[in-house]
Amino acid sequence: MSNEPSTAQIRNFTVSTEIFYKPELDIYSQMIYIVLSSSSGESITLSVEDIAAKGRMTTRQAVKAMQDLVAAHLIPHKLFRRLIGEFQDDRLSWAAKGLLTYCKEHRDITLGELLQLSDQSGESEHNIRQALTELESNGYLEDYPELGRLAR
Repeated sequence: MSNEPSTAQIRNFTVSTEIFYKPELDIYSQMIYIVLSSSSGESITLSVEDIAAKGRMTTRQAVKAMQDLVAAHLIPHKLFRRLIGEFQDDRLSWAAKGLLTYCKEHRDITLGELLQLSDQSGESEHNIRQALTELESNGYLEDYPELGRLAR
């Protein structure tokens, strides 16, 4: 049995060299970028665990690396969200995650309606605005333009 890869296993792909000149990217981010680039056709079916295994790191390291790639605008936030989901993103507080879940079910909600609900929940207007700002700054309000405008 040969250790040589068969021609069916060899794939050519191009990786932008810009990842090597961004000092804010560590080796984990660079490796995740390479893994995602090399499996672009598979990335729809890859899980975070698969990506982490291919990059020889823990799931937590892979998630952090993807967050860094999003911040560097090297991968789209929508891909990041699709791969990890909202609840594995440790940049979001539980208040922001709860607000996002609520907004997904009530797509046309306005800030006024959210503030009325805050009276029932015990959350202050400041806390709701802070959660909205958190969601906006991390790219979660792309699908909710009205809420995105309110967060600014």
